[in-house]
Amino acid sequence: MTSGGHPDRPQRERVVLAHRRGARMVRTRVEVQEQTQVGDALVRGLVRAQLGLALRLAAVVMSAVTAIVVANSAFPGLADIDVAGVRANWLILAVLAYPLFYGVGRLYVRLAEQAERDFVRVVDSEP
Repeated sequence: MTSGGHPDRPQRERVVLAHRRGARMVRTRVEVQEQTQVGDALVRGLVRAQLGLALRLAAVVMSAVTAIVVANSAFPGLADIDVAGVRANWLILAVLAYPLFYGVGRLYVRLAEQAERDFVRVVDSEP
């Protein structure tokens, strides 16, 4: 006699749908690759997120450039000041603007990669 069962019946086995997640991952990837409506919507969402990020960061850069131009216009004597043989307006560019541009560029790359990781997570997730 088997444990917990009738002597004439085989022992019961529990069936688990372990491959369901894998099937969903493949189907979603295929939808993206074949550019179905669902895949197209997912890709458009990624592109829209990255475009929005680029526009917001471009606004930050343009604001900084505008502030530098306004400062040079408001204080025309700034161009006449020399610090160690370098004019002050060039120092402002070197000390403020270029590091800002570099930082905004690095921030964009980091946030764009995060958006791509989120996209992959959505594509690979179960419904």
